[in-house]
Amino acid sequence: MNLSNLKPAEGSTKTRKRIGRGPGSGLGGTSTRGHKGQKSRSGYSKKIGFEGGQMPIQRRLPKFGFKNINRVEFKAINLDTLQALADAQQLTKIGIEELINAGFISSSQLVKILAKGAVTSALEITAHAFSKTAEEAITKAGGTIVKL
Repeated sequence: MNLSNLKPAEGSTKTRKRIGRGPGSGLGGTSTRGHKGQKSRSGYSKKIGFEGGQMPIQRRLPKFGFKNINRVEFKAINLDTLQALADAQQLTKIGIEELINAGFISSSQLVKILAKGAVTSALEITAHAFSKTAEEAITKAGGTIVKL
Protein backbone atom coordinates (compact mmCIF):
# COMPACT_ATOMS: atom_id res chain seq x y z
CA MET A 1 0.00 0.00 0.00
CA ASN A 2 1.26 3.46 -0.87
CA LEU A 3 -0.11 6.96 -1.55
CA SER A 4 -0.78 6.19 -5.22
CA ASN A 5 -3.37 3.48 -4.55
CA LEU A 6 -5.33 5.06 -1.64
CA LYS A 7 -9.03 5.64 -2.28
CA PRO A 8 -12.08 6.36 -0.11
CA ALA A 9 -14.25 3.55 1.23
CA GLU A 10 -16.92 2.14 -1.08
CA GLY A 11 -20.11 4.28 -0.96
CA SER A 12 -18.58 7.07 1.15
CA THR A 13 -18.42 9.59 -1.72
CA LYS A 14 -21.03 10.64 -4.27
CA THR A 15 -20.59 12.49 -7.53
CA ARG A 16 -22.01 16.02 -7.70
CA LYS A 17 -25.24 16.53 -9.69
CA ARG A 18 -24.09 18.60 -12.71
CA ILE A 19 -27.24 20.32 -13.92
CA GLY A 20 -27.58 22.35 -17.12
CA ARG A 21 -24.95 20.42 -19.09
CA GLY A 22 -26.98 19.37 -22.13
CA PRO A 23 -29.77 16.89 -22.90
CA GLY A 24 -27.45 13.88 -22.89
CA SER A 25 -26.87 14.25 -19.16
CA GLY A 26 -30.60 13.99 -18.42
CA LEU A 27 -30.31 17.16 -16.35
CA GLY A 28 -30.21 19.76 -19.15
CA GLY A 29 -33.13 21.81 -20.44
CA THR A 30 -34.97 23.13 -17.40
CA SER A 31 -32.16 22.04 -15.05
CA THR A 32 -34.46 20.47 -12.42
CA ARG A 33 -36.44 23.74 -12.04
CA GLY A 34 -39.68 22.66 -13.70
CA HIS A 35 -41.24 24.82 -16.43
CA LYS A 36 -41.32 28.63 -16.53
CA GLY A 37 -42.65 30.67 -13.61
CA GLN A 38 -40.98 32.90 -11.05
CA LYS A 39 -39.22 30.07 -9.21
CA SER A 40 -37.46 28.87 -12.36
CA ARG A 41 -35.71 32.22 -12.91
CA SER A 42 -32.26 33.10 -11.67
CA GLY A 43 -32.19 35.56 -8.80
CA TYR A 44 -35.54 34.37 -7.39
CA SER A 45 -35.99 34.85 -3.65
CA LYS A 46 -39.34 34.84 -1.86
CA LYS A 47 -39.78 37.72 0.57
CA ILE A 48 -40.62 36.86 4.19
CA GLY A 49 -44.39 36.79 4.63
CA PHE A 50 -45.10 36.67 0.85
CA GLU A 51 -48.28 34.69 0.11
CA GLY A 52 -48.30 34.59 -3.68
CA GLY A 53 -49.84 38.02 -4.10
CA GLN A 54 -52.67 37.33 -1.65
CA MET A 55 -52.93 40.00 1.05
CA PRO A 56 -50.45 38.75 3.69
CA ILE A 57 -51.64 37.90 7.19
CA GLN A 58 -49.65 40.69 8.84
CA ARG A 59 -51.61 43.19 6.72
CA ARG A 60 -55.00 41.44 7.01
CA LEU A 61 -54.99 41.41 10.81
CA PRO A 62 -55.01 44.61 12.85
CA LYS A 63 -52.25 45.50 15.30
CA PHE A 64 -52.85 44.06 18.75
CA GLY A 65 -51.60 44.79 22.27
CA PHE A 66 -48.40 46.37 23.53
CA LYS A 67 -45.51 45.70 25.89
CA ASN A 68 -45.41 47.97 28.93
CA ILE A 69 -41.80 49.14 29.23
CA ASN A 70 -42.36 50.11 32.88
CA ARG A 71 -43.56 46.64 33.99
CA VAL A 72 -41.82 45.27 37.07
CA GLU A 73 -42.00 41.49 37.26
CA PHE A 74 -41.98 39.80 40.66
CA LYS A 75 -41.51 36.15 41.58
CA ALA A 76 -44.52 35.23 43.73
CA ILE A 77 -43.86 33.28 46.93
CA ASN A 78 -46.70 32.24 49.24
CA LEU A 79 -46.84 32.23 53.03
CA ASP A 80 -47.18 28.44 53.24
CA THR A 81 -43.87 28.12 51.31
CA LEU A 82 -42.17 30.48 53.76
CA GLN A 83 -43.58 28.58 56.75
CA ALA A 84 -42.39 25.26 55.30
CA LEU A 85 -38.92 26.75 54.74
CA ALA A 86 -38.82 28.14 58.29
CA ASP A 87 -39.87 24.76 59.75
CA ALA A 88 -37.38 22.78 57.66
CA GLN A 89 -34.37 24.99 58.47
CA GLN A 90 -35.45 26.35 61.90
CA LEU A 91 -35.33 29.97 60.70
CA THR A 92 -36.78 33.09 62.29
CA LYS A 93 -35.51 35.48 59.63
CA ILE A 94 -36.23 34.81 55.97
CA GLY A 95 -34.63 37.11 53.42
CA ILE A 96 -33.56 37.05 49.80
CA GLU A 97 -30.39 35.04 50.56
CA GLU A 98 -32.38 32.23 52.22
CA LEU A 99 -34.77 32.05 49.26
CA ILE A 100 -31.86 31.89 46.80
CA ASN A 101 -30.13 29.16 48.83
CA ALA A 102 -33.39 27.17 49.00
CA GLY A 103 -33.69 27.42 45.18
CA PHE A 104 -36.96 29.38 45.07
CA ILE A 105 -35.49 32.36 43.19
CA SER A 106 -32.40 33.43 41.30
CA SER A 107 -30.30 36.38 42.40
CA SER A 108 -31.70 38.67 39.69
CA GLN A 109 -35.39 38.17 40.55
CA LEU A 110 -37.57 40.45 42.65
CA VAL A 111 -39.81 38.78 45.27
CA LYS A 112 -43.41 39.47 46.22
CA ILE A 113 -44.97 37.66 49.18
CA LEU A 114 -48.56 36.52 48.64
CA ALA A 115 -51.08 35.35 51.24
CA LYS A 116 -51.85 31.75 50.19
CA GLY A 117 -51.54 29.51 53.24
CA ALA A 118 -50.83 30.61 56.78
CA VAL A 119 -47.91 31.61 58.98
CA THR A 120 -47.90 29.96 62.40
CA SER A 121 -44.61 31.26 63.80
CA ALA A 122 -43.31 34.82 64.25
CA LEU A 123 -41.02 35.41 61.27
CA GLU A 124 -39.06 38.44 60.12
CA ILE A 125 -39.55 38.40 56.35
CA THR A 126 -37.56 40.55 53.95
CA ALA A 127 -38.82 40.99 50.37
CA HIS A 128 -39.31 43.56 47.63
CA ALA A 129 -43.13 43.65 47.89
CA PHE A 130 -45.99 42.22 49.97
CA SER A 131 -49.70 41.86 49.30
CA LYS A 132 -51.92 43.57 51.90
CA THR A 133 -53.37 40.28 53.12
CA ALA A 134 -49.89 38.76 53.44
CA GLU A 135 -48.74 41.76 55.52
CA GLU A 136 -51.75 41.36 57.81
CA ALA A 137 -51.22 37.60 58.20
CA ILE A 138 -47.52 38.03 59.07
CA THR A 139 -48.13 40.77 61.65
CA LYS A 140 -51.09 38.85 63.10
CA ALA A 141 -48.76 35.87 63.72
CA GLY A 142 -46.34 38.18 65.55
CA GLY A 143 -43.87 38.57 62.72
CA THR A 144 -42.40 41.63 61.05
CA ILE A 145 -41.94 42.65 57.43
CA VAL A 146 -39.01 44.47 55.85
CA LYS A 147 -39.42 45.96 52.37
CA LEU A 148 -36.32 46.36 50.25
